[in-house]
Amino acid sequence: MTESTALSGDPGVLRDRARTALLAARDRTSLLTDCVQEGELTAQVSPLMSPLVWDLAHIGNQEEQWLLRAVAGRAAMRPEIDPLYDAFEHPRAERPTLPLLPPSEARAYAAEVRGRALDVLDSAPLHGSPLTDAGFAFGMIAQHEQQHDETMLITHQLRTGPVVLTAPDPEPAAGFTGPAEVLVPGGPFTMGTSAEPWALDNERPAHHRLVPAFFLDTTPVTNGAYQVFIEEGGYEDPRWWEPRGWDHVRSRGISAPLFWRREGGTWLRRRFGATEPVVAEEPVVHVGWFEADAYARWAGRRLPTETEWEKAARFDPATGRSTRYPWGDADPGPEHANLGQRHLRPAPAGSYPAGESPLGIRQLIGDVWEWTSSGFLPYPGFAAFPYREYSEVFFGGDYKVLRGGSFAVDAVACRGTFRNWDHPIRRQIFSGFRTARDLTPADEAFGEGI
Repeated sequence: MTESTALSGDPGVLRDRARTALLAARDRTSLLTDCVQEGELTAQVSPLMSPLVWDLAHIGNQEEQWLLRAVAGRAAMRPEIDPLYDAFEHPRAERPTLPLLPPSEARAYAAEVRGRALDVLDSAPLHGSPLTDAGFAFGMIAQHEQQHDETMLITHQLRTGPVVLTAPDPEPAAGFTGPAEVLVPGGPFTMGTSAEPWALDNERPAHHRLVPAFFLDTTPVTNGAYQVFIEEGGYEDPRWWEPRGWDHVRSRGISAPLFWRREGGTWLRRRFGATEPVVAEEPVVHVGWFEADAYARWAGRRLPTETEWEKAARFDPATGRSTRYPWGDADPGPEHANLGQRHLRPAPAGSYPAGESPLGIRQLIGDVWEWTSSGFLPYPGFAAFPYREYSEVFFGGDYKVLRGGSFAVDAVACRGTFRNWDHPIRRQIFSGFRTARDLTPADEAFGEGI
């Protein structure tokens, strides 16, 4: 899909786009919930995660509230269950104790809501209010479901038991021979968006930022590089750690990425129920912000700011324009990025040359969420829409911004402006990182800052 199609005001195009996104999300939800027995749907594999059956009914409840009630003005189907599926009323740890809909009832409820929502889509005016303009509410709900699908995939990674999910591996990639880092030139660029029709409130509005020149890793940090950090005592040396991070890894006995273990001279990891050797060429995944920050310090570098990351991902130096994605304005295809659970692992570092930025930076979209050094804050001119609880209540605190999506993220919920955030201790998410550095006097002497 080109930018002109994505931003099209043609009602037929918008309805097709929304229907496709909603159906794709529901197919994935079914895949993630139909592959396990009823007992696993109602079980809680970790206090960090909801039972899968909660996510299933919550998806339906959000869709009912926004598409049937808010857009279509219909009466509530099951008003008594609204409090059960309010994510702010009940933290994840206590959700198994709630009188949740059993799996068969949750499926039936979500299916009935979806049928009615598609009828609404066929007739709703896709203009006239911020909620319906360009089909925003339908895009918001498709993104919401895909975000919960990613959450459910995390639950699958945390579960024990036999393998229930399979997917082909990414295509093998020839060993990447490009430069280790790329210069991102200094100067202004446009951050955020005021034009992307389904962008969420924290991505808005578009505004100008001035960014000094910096260097950024061409690819995400790999398992092999991270192993060197481990072998050289990275987890044993407080010099590399932010004080809270040092306290955290010492108190929890953390000495490697989540799901890793050492057996003899080999690093192994558990991945969706299977144990396998750690693949050196893949981007490291399941590391928290504290670990990413420590590695960067150990390497004599730093994590990029959120602004730096977005400039590297969107700025085209030939035109001075900010594009929707590193490769341009076209929606992601399988040649551009590892998205949408097509694979259940990151692709080797250096993959997807068709998805590289004009500066030659690869895998900025897909594979692993990338930690940045920035806290989660609003942009100048931010306005909460359509509800404060999506973004505004999370601003400030200790949340750190992640960018770029992962193999677990669908394209509808991933773009150059999309912002994710989490606590720096979080490791169950599909998170990795790349590092940056400032220019040195030697770089400037050779004209690198020009």
